[in-house]
Parts: sequence; structure tokens; C-alpha cells
Amino acid sequence: MPEAATNNLVRGTLDVMVLRALAREELHGFAIARWIRDTGGEAVTFEDAALYQALHRLQRKGLVESSWGRSENNRRARFYHLTAKGRKKLSQEAEAFRSFASAVTRLLDMPS
Repeated sequence: MPEAATNNLVRGTLDVMVLRALAREELHGFAIARWIRDTGGEAVTFEDAALYQALHRLQRKGLVESSWGRSENNRRARFYHLTAKGRKKLSQEAEAFRSFASAVTRLLDMPS
């Protein structure tokens, strides 16, 4: 997938990918980025600044909360976790995205 197309897709889905990463466990920013990149593969690219903007946006909306702690390298880091509101939003967004992806797939698979 061309990089510009990938970046446009990520811009619209980064929030839900962050919520999904945090549904597993409390993580700091670098660990969230690593999980998304490892799980999503080469098709998922984003700038670190976009991730932190997403985290701050999600926090303002009450979907995630944060606290300070120590990373696996014993460095001070801000750890994020989902709120109940965030879990509900993840469920809603995941269903909406699956429905949208299914519709786009049907459109793309139509004979010419």
C-alpha cells in the first residue's frame, strides 16, 4: 500500500488501535507504539507525535487515564489504561470499523 494511503487510513484509525492496545493491559507510549507496529505489520505506519496526540485526545475524552510509573528499563514513564467509557467506545468503534471494512471489501471485489 502506498505510504500516503496508509497514513490517511491510520489517521482515521489510530485512536481505535490505541484503545485496542490498552484493552490488553496498561502500557506506556513506547510500548503502545511497539504493540501496534508489531501486530499491524508494515501496513501500519504513524509518527510518534501522532500517537501522543491520540493519547492526549483520548484522555481529554475520558476514554483513557494515565499515571506515572517505571518502564521495563526502569525509566520513568506515563502508563495509560482504558476507562469503562473507553472499553465501551472500543467495542462501538470496532463494530463500526468491521462493518465499514466489509462494505469496502465488497465494493473492491465487485467485477469491473
